[in-house]
Amino acid sequence: MTSSPRRVPIPKNGVDYRGKVVLAPMVRSGELPSRLLALKYGADLVWGPETIDKSMIGTTKRINPVTSTIDYSRVSSNGGRNPSVPLKESNIYRLHPAQEYGRLIFQIGTSSPTTAVEAASLVAPHVAGIDVNAGCPKPFSTSGGMGAALLQTPDHLASILSALVSEVGSVYDIGISVKIRLLETPEMTEALVRKLCGTGITGLTVHCRTTPMRPRERAIRDQLRMIADVCRHEGVACVMNGDVKNRDEAQQLMQEFRADGAMLATAAEANPSSFRTMEEGGLLPWREVVQDYMKIALDVDNKWGNTKFTLGQLIPGKLEVYRKVTRCKGYTEACEALDLNDLLDQARAVDERLSISRIPEVAAVSNAKSKNKTAQAAGGRTGVERSLTSETRPALSERGVGKSTATAALAV
Repeated sequence: MTSSPRRVPIPKNGVDYRGKVVLAPMVRSGELPSRLLALKYGADLVWGPETIDKSMIGTTKRINPVTSTIDYSRVSSNGGRNPSVPLKESNIYRLHPAQEYGRLIFQIGTSSPTTAVEAASLVAPHVAGIDVNAGCPKPFSTSGGMGAALLQTPDHLASILSALVSEVGSVYDIGISVKIRLLETPEMTEALVRKLCGTGITGLTVHCRTTPMRPRERAIRDQLRMIADVCRHEGVACVMNGDVKNRDEAQQLMQEFRADGAMLATAAEANPSSFRTMEEGGLLPWREVVQDYMKIALDVDNKWGNTKFTLGQLIPGKLEVYRKVTRCKGYTEACEALDLNDLLDQARAVDERLSISRIPEVAAVSNAKSKNKTAQAAGGRTGVERSLTSETRPALSERGVGKSTATAALAV
């Protein structure tokens, strides 16, 4: 009689990562509208963007009556120089307690057990798990001893996880997990995974790249089966990440490499309907995705800057409408550019709440542009000017361009 595999118990308010295809944590592309859209299209769980522990500590938690979201905000540290100007509050983290209930994982950037526990405790009542980022290779993270820098200090990383398990996971009945990258050798990776699995975590995600590797480099899965087997032996769910294109491929790779779950990152960033199976129709046209995204972004009063960035990921870059949207300065202009006329009234209301207004061009500036060629170019008339002057300008050879080039060549 064979015994069933050991499993670390899933806390009452936590979630089991097994059998899940999830949205990866992504800066800018993991904000609330993107998460809600991923859930709409079939993501089982969503990771929020990495949030630094020290940025969360000291925030004020409010329930937003307009959006029904929970907002963590703080007064901007850049303000205060001019006492006559009111201090501006910055939103650090926003979640939707109803629509994300039981499906949101808060990823934390940290280098200290103490600050990790303090920050995680703030959001723990409203999420299904806390995930430690131990894989980000970018300098803003590693220079502070966070992200992939933690892979070089496994004992310290283990101490952070242990503190979160005992002081946050046990208190709020949620799971604690970690996201790592591959180390230089399989032996080093295996030793790290065994150590981390011994801290009481319920899940471990492995990004199948080493720290120096970048997204354009193909993911390497040579160590994945070994990692999955170690996690299974320790009773911890193993989630794979790296070059997973859609839900159907995720399911196939999970079976092939014995992983418990899979993360979609860049594929979901480009088109979150990648969570749909082919049986469900597969990828949706970009216009339908953009319309769904804009509706959600308006519903939650998303920062215009983040919405504009996300639209830049969703709209094919070669289209004229892409260029139109990149020039938009608010929701109303974007809805007009995208012909989303049914959203215009809501867009105007959101622009007003976010203090986004159309500023008419001052007459003096308009007059200057009409007389100044540099100003005209800045205003987008470069192509017109070139087309008008090119008809009257002599050929290059007539202007001595070829002659001067030949002379220069002889001089060398």
